[in-house]
Amino acid sequence: MSTKLPTRPAKILLSSTPRFAIVASEYNPDFVQALVNNACKELYAIEENCVIELFGVPGSFEIPVVAEMIAAQRRHDVILALGVILQGKTKHADLIAASVSDGLQQVALKHAVPVIHEVLLVATEEDARERCSGELNRGIEAARAAFAMLRVREEVQKKKAPR
Repeated sequence: MSTKLPTRPAKILLSSTPRFAIVASEYNPDFVQALVNNACKELYAIEENCVIELFGVPGSFEIPVVAEMIAAQRRHDVILALGVILQGKTKHADLIAASVSDGLQQVALKHAVPVIHEVLLVATEEDARERCSGELNRGIEAARAAFAMLRVREEVQKKKAPR
């Protein structure tokens, strides 16, 4: 586990106002809402004029489906996937987490849209609290990663070879 958040990226000059979609699970709402709140706060801290649209889904398993719908519309620069899966006594949580991870990666690759994966698989509520509300807040980390990917996208687009 990381013991330190990545540093806040410097503001970058973008060709347009950055648009973010947050797809958040409504399951484990206290934890997920903390992720959402911290992600939004950090996105606005980095770029106060950014546009954020929030899409709630029943659980983490449904996040990739909505991420796919959003990516297909091509209206957002980055999608942030936020959820919390608590490990139980069965393998159910592992199966959901693996499916979500694979689904999010497929969306990103199919549409060439960055998908920031912060659907957390944690062992205990204490672990969830630490990652959603503590110093190592994964909502903040997701926002910073989103802007880092915007920077990379801008660099890649600038270096396109002429035809």
